[in-house]
Amino acid sequence: MKAVDDVALVVQYGEMVFIVGPSGSGKTTLLSMISGILRPDAGTVTINGQDIWSLDSEQLAQLRLNDIGFVFQDYHLFTRLTVAENVAIPLILQHYDWNDAIAQARASLEIVGLKDRADILPVKLSGGEQQRVAIARAIVGKPPILILDEPTASLDGDTGKMIIAFVKAHILNQQRCILIVTHDTRINEYADRIICMEDGRIAEPKRTSP
Repeated sequence: MKAVDDVALVVQYGEMVFIVGPSGSGKTTLLSMISGILRPDAGTVTINGQDIWSLDSEQLAQLRLNDIGFVFQDYHLFTRLTVAENVAIPLILQHYDWNDAIAQARASLEIVGLKDRADILPVKLSGGEQQRVAIARAIVGKPPILILDEPTASLDGDTGKMIIAFVKAHILNQQRCILIVTHDTRINEYADRIICMEDGRIAEPKRTSP
């Protein structure tokens, strides 16, 4: 069985799309292909008209850095860096001036409602706050594509719903699309589309919005 088999998927800017399915259904493999991490054996992945797998390794790395923001399930915050320093990491990798990177990190933290937490260490934050820091880091470079991997897995139900509602209200816009892999059916109401995967294939696409 192929991890991803004959999948055709188009996501438009302004959409929040959930990818759901049991473990081993191909969700993570599909996201790895979309984000330029795992090369497909056949087919294409196109972003803004560009087949990303026609790019060389350096161009792919730049695409991942500039065009795709990734929010990991376990946040991946550096414990010895302040919240603002964590958020600034993508800009530092793009060779921004340090002071400019920190200023933009603070602006990104203001978007997620954590401006007053910029100078503390992540250990002093709640799980929901750490998730919002991870989102601030993912959007600090203004990428058009945002990918969240099980964003509510470590959160209680109310906090998880609050985070996804916030993302839809404040992070999603007409210049950005958001892909979310999740097992959490409690947040399905926030999806514009739900893509169900089984055995590497799209099983039953669903719409939750008119």
